[in-house]
Amino acid sequence: MEYNEEVHQLFIDFKKAYDSVRREVLYKILIEFGIPRKLVSLIKTSLTETYSRVRVGKNVSDRFPVRNDLKQGDALSPMLFNFALEYAITRVQLNQDGLKLNGTHQLLAYADDVNILGGSMHTLKENAEALVAVTREIGLEVSADKTKYMVMSRDQNAGRIQSVRIDNSTFERVKKFK
Repeated sequence: MEYNEEVHQLFIDFKKAYDSVRREVLYKILIEFGIPRKLVSLIKTSLTETYSRVRVGKNVSDRFPVRNDLKQGDALSPMLFNFALEYAITRVQLNQDGLKLNGTHQLLAYADDVNILGGSMHTLKENAEALVAVTREIGLEVSADKTKYMVMSRDQNAGRIQSVRIDNSTFERVKKFK
């Protein structure tokens, strides 16, 4: 950390990320990203009229329709989820006054994990609130239990706040994150 600045981080975990993507929103996102309508139509066909059953012991439920989600184990699902998350990230207008890494903005994403960084609690909260609002439109919900807040600083007394509250959820502060 250069110049003894604090770095505030929010490690965001989404509840059942693949299971909550709204398909109709996803189709619009794909078109917005320039995916040909014919290909979007094929994707739509592969995701519609999907049914599931639940097995408990030897008992199997009647089949029921699945209207939201991406198919678990489907090779296309990670890519479709990436389109949805990329859409959300590009919609977030990150605070220009915040911390920048290598000249770029302060949001890192890998698979369904997102890390928002800020040079202050205020910047972190603004950026997190913006991301939460956009991801909610897609169907994603932040897991309050698994999302963690951390402050990195050379000053041991930095950031005495023990939690951060965003969008009616409180996120626990941790000293390290795995």
